[in-house]
Amino acid sequence: MLSREEYLAAWSTWHGGADPTTSRLVHGWLSGVYALARRFAGLPPVAVTVAGLLVAVAAVVPAAAGGPWLVLAGVLVGCSALLDGLDGALAIATGRASRRGFVLDSAVDRLSEGGFAAALWVAGAPGWLAAGFGALCWLPDYLRARAGQAGVTETGELSVWERPTRVVMTGFTLGGAGVVAGLGWAEAVVTCGTAVGCLLGVVGVAQLGTALRRALAD
Repeated sequence: MLSREEYLAAWSTWHGGADPTTSRLVHGWLSGVYALARRFAGLPPVAVTVAGLLVAVAAVVPAAAGGPWLVLAGVLVGCSALLDGLDGALAIATGRASRRGFVLDSAVDRLSEGGFAAALWVAGAPGWLAAGFGALCWLPDYLRARAGQAGVTETGELSVWERPTRVVMTGFTLGGAGVVAGLGWAEAVVTCGTAVGCLLGVVGVAQLGTALRRALAD
């Protein structure tokens, strides 16, 4: 099994040369899932990927129930993200990473984020705001994919709107809404959390767009 430093270097290679040390959140997240992968090295990465998607979709059910159930929705979002990070860590750290698995994992990530947006919507966020949240989750990776087709091999520094941030915003928004549901503030918390997520998404897309613009100009 790769050491932590070797794993981070391999992760960077699979993600267009992005340096995980430029973001404390991303670096901490990757270090955490690597430590978890060491304990579950025998698990098949594809099975973990599928489990992560199922858990993300399942979060919509307690989100729709509202009230204290929103806490469970937030926990499920966190669990889905943990499984998503674990599958990549297992694949890379144990030498089982492949292009097919990389594409599958990326597709599942986008589907999971669609589930996050749906959970925010049924929990009380306005439809247009939840749709904007979902679109901003998808847009960075779409831009990276299109830039890659145009010959860009490096994506530059990580933005403030990488997947760990999206997960944290969704999970804490739903969980926090569940905590204050008894006070009648759940819908307001969900709306505010979704709006903040959209704001971070706009900033992150702007950061990424600037980096890609320079790369495409070169």
